[in-house]
Amino acid sequence: MRLFIAITLQENIKDSLSRTITGLKNLTRKGSFTDRDNLHLTVVFIGETKDATEIMRAMDRALNNANTLPFQLEFREIGSFKRQEGDIFWVGVEKELNLWKLQEELVKELKAVGIPVDDKEYKPHLTLGRRVKLNGKIEKKELDHLVTPMIMETLKISLMKSERINGKLVYTEIYQSDSLRLAGLKSINILKFKFINEKRYIKK
Repeated sequence: MRLFIAITLQENIKDSLSRTITGLKNLTRKGSFTDRDNLHLTVVFIGETKDATEIMRAMDRALNNANTLPFQLEFREIGSFKRQEGDIFWVGVEKELNLWKLQEELVKELKAVGIPVDDKEYKPHLTLGRRVKLNGKIEKKELDHLVTPMIMETLKISLMKSERINGKLVYTEIYQSDSLRLAGLKSINILKFKFINEKRYIKK
């Protein structure tokens, strides 16, 4: 399976980004643009692997260690990565220390169980399109006008599977880790511990 860990987006955020993509298309002569349902924020890219269960456990440990959820993400401004075949255009994420801390913990926990991950500097962004070529020179402020600043509360991280179905790229959430679920697991473990100790006490 081809996997990555991401923060999925609320429907209103996807709607706003879809309008941004439509505006960007009108300023370009070519490009491959992100489908609305595939919009997401990548936290860690993993790639091909058979170790989904180990990754899920690592996600839970990282979330527990980071102890950062919930936190807010703010999206604003368009940027691009220059490529010879056409640029990658994206919407940027304002600096949020909790996101960076969570990403670092995920990388650490994944490496600890032998999952290879990229060591490059983390540059969070929402990809709008790839291999994009603009219609001539367009000012940055004109591109930024396409983006409505957005704020979203982050409550979970998701393990996503990437595959092609009938020629279409599809991202599917196969697992999610959130602070409420982890808190529930902790409560269950505390109760189990208490019950075991009570049984031992009765036996005496």
